[in-house]
Amino acid sequence: MQTTSIAGLLPVLIFLVLALGLAIAARRRSRAAGEGGFVKEYFIGNRTLGGFVLAMTTIATYGSVSSFVGGPGQAWQTGFGWVYMAAVQVTTLFLLYGIMGKKMALVSRKLGAVTVIDVIRARFRSNALANAAALIIVLFFAATMVAQFVGGAKLFEAVTGYSYFVGLAIFGVAVIIFTTVGGFRGVAVTDALCGIAMLVGIVVLAAGILIAGGGWENIMGTIRTNHPQMLEPLSGGTMPVSLYFTQWLLVGIFTFALPQSVVRCMGYKDTKSLRGAMIGGTIIIGAMMIGVTTLGVLSAGVLTGDLASYGGSVDNIIPRTIVETLPPWLAGVAIVGPVAASISTVSSLLIASSSAIIKDLWLHYADDRGQQVSDAVMARSSQIITLGVGVIVFVLAVVPPSVIWKINMFAFGGLETAFCWVLVGALFFKRANKVGAIASMVGGTAVYCLCMSLGFKLFGLHQIVIGITVSLLCMVIGSWVGNRRANAADAAADAEMREVFFPEA
Repeated sequence: MQTTSIAGLLPVLIFLVLALGLAIAARRRSRAAGEGGFVKEYFIGNRTLGGFVLAMTTIATYGSVSSFVGGPGQAWQTGFGWVYMAAVQVTTLFLLYGIMGKKMALVSRKLGAVTVIDVIRARFRSNALANAAALIIVLFFAATMVAQFVGGAKLFEAVTGYSYFVGLAIFGVAVIIFTTVGGFRGVAVTDALCGIAMLVGIVVLAAGILIAGGGWENIMGTIRTNHPQMLEPLSGGTMPVSLYFTQWLLVGIFTFALPQSVVRCMGYKDTKSLRGAMIGGTIIIGAMMIGVTTLGVLSAGVLTGDLASYGGSVDNIIPRTIVETLPPWLAGVAIVGPVAASISTVSSLLIASSSAIIKDLWLHYADDRGQQVSDAVMARSSQIITLGVGVIVFVLAVVPPSVIWKINMFAFGGLETAFCWVLVGALFFKRANKVGAIASMVGGTAVYCLCMSLGFKLFGLHQIVIGITVSLLCMVIGSWVGNRRANAADAAADAEMREVFFPEA
């Protein structure tokens, strides 16, 4: 049994204290500014993010603990084919900002929208669609957050020797508190810190692996001798072309529709900030995702046993690599990166879940009935809900599920299926209407979840292909039916809203 290590624990505690301090400072600064009211400040940061913070908060939200633990662990088992598959992630920020960035910012400012669901509700004039979107967000975000808590706590346990529950308690409580206190601006600032910590962790681990493995040439020689198929693009048949295709869709192309990323497009300051985030963020996320996955492959030159000898799970590979290649204090520095990835993802999803419940459900319900909710009540309620959701996820993580990267990919696929064509239709398809949007979101998500639960695939392709295809068909057919059945009042209201989204040049 591994002994506990204060040296390994100290860097993590320092990072958490620093993150908490930044969140508190950001919140105090926002209160001092006093612009826009509580809702806009707490949930969207008064649209004041600069290019660097915008890029880093988006990267940190996208780069979860599975990117640093499950993905590299799978690369240890599969080889460079997994790296080539992961390389598509270099496109994520470019696609997000290029497709959604400017249009989402312009529309949200016209509408005074604070959340993605605000935009969807206004475009399609449907409370039912907005409520379905809020429910989907909370459920899939909860699954993702559980995976992040579990991954971070398991890594903490493996490296420091302290128990899983101690790790879960330390950074679980920390992230819940600083998200509750800091709001969107606090999350964005701490995400920037988390992004820097991820890069530092990658560099430290890379140095440890190269030194322990005797350098690049020696590691490559070990892999070539023991597992030559790991050097092939198809990895000896374990990375078929169909897997490349579906994973590129899942973790690359369709990530522009993830609501936790799209909401960032509503919070930047100006076009210069957007352009800077697109260029700088693309470079950073490419280096980060390709780099950390490559480290998984290089770990095969250090950990040369079979999977069973490392606990039977690929999630154990990176923690074991850290322990075996670095001294305790540097191991503590290295795990700050994955822990930061876990924290940044949880904090972003917590604030998005809170906004779905408070802004998109409760506040809209009150507005419809002419009820006024004061900033003081809104502030207290938002923080209570954020804290409550965090506690529920924390409790669910006490008994950990297995294979966190699969949980993360399931949630990615569900959110992409639900929001891709609804958002594309809202912003770029004039004839899209609420019938098509509801059919797309509900129908596509239901089919995706059913296929996942049954393990049903077409031609060996991941279920995202089925879900995203059904969602598109539902949007097109549903919009056609809706337009044919629309009465004069509905047609006039739709035309009026289209003027906001599609103004004449």
